[in-house]
Amino acid sequence: MISEVKAQRTKVLAAADTIEKHTINEREQGFRVVITGKGGVGKTTITALLSHLFSQKQFTILAVDEDPQMNLPYAIGVPRDESERIVPLTHNLDYVEEKTGARPGEGWGLMLKLNPDVSDVVNRFGVKGPDGVNILVMGTVIQAATGCLCPENALLESVVRYINLRENEVILMDTQAGVEHFGRAIAQGFDQALLVTDPTFNAVQVVKHSVRLAKELGIPSVHLIINRVRKESDIKKVHDILGDTLPLFSEQFIIPYEEELIACEPDVTPMLSEHASSSFVASIKEIQSALEYYGTKQNVGI
Repeated sequence: MISEVKAQRTKVLAAADTIEKHTINEREQGFRVVITGKGGVGKTTITALLSHLFSQKQFTILAVDEDPQMNLPYAIGVPRDESERIVPLTHNLDYVEEKTGARPGEGWGLMLKLNPDVSDVVNRFGVKGPDGVNILVMGTVIQAATGCLCPENALLESVVRYINLRENEVILMDTQAGVEHFGRAIAQGFDQALLVTDPTFNAVQVVKHSVRLAKELGIPSVHLIINRVRKESDIKKVHDILGDTLPLFSEQFIIPYEEELIACEPDVTPMLSEHASSSFVASIKEIQSALEYYGTKQNVGI
């Protein structure tokens, strides 16, 4: 069994390597945003709500679930039974090989379409959720206790970079907890990063580490989100812990604590309709507008 798992993961790496070598980088008209932070700070909720807000403004959205927990489809509003039937990218390797031509040992296949747009990639590997939000689920390790996520993340990184964004196309990538994705450089090539924390020491420490790594990777715009704020002292606490890294952020956003989220979850989209006038939703809309502004600015070279 161990040898079978090793062979499968070797195929994953080979497919990722082949895609990477044959990807042609072109100037893009859309933009990419990576959302990261400590586990449990609200990354998935924020990604889901931003996906709907962008879609409602006529953007084509690809929401990428890089977290092995695979909760993003539920948060976006894909019905539970349908979410449970999603075959994640790492469990769909034969299909990846077939459609990209990335078959190890066989060279570059004839079925490859270089620089596909978002809809093309979703038709191959993803699922469409409410509001027309496109979802790509990476999946967890091929088998429990098989070691690091390196092959799986290499495949995801290659496929995400393989997408050539057209005008009004946006990728939002919800990452697993911690800073490992920055160490692997999976976030390299993203235009913006949202670093999410709540007013707890451990969560802020993850963001403090992440902002330095994001800058080292050359991500142009790195934004701070302080989530679940109940009082002004929560913000001061975060600022004090961040210390001299605070000026590294392009923007700061404050999201107030919202009790109604507990009643909504796992599908958080009712917040946008039933609680549209809340300060919580107003904060999410402010973030969406800023991401759109920075994405547009980068594309026109301002």
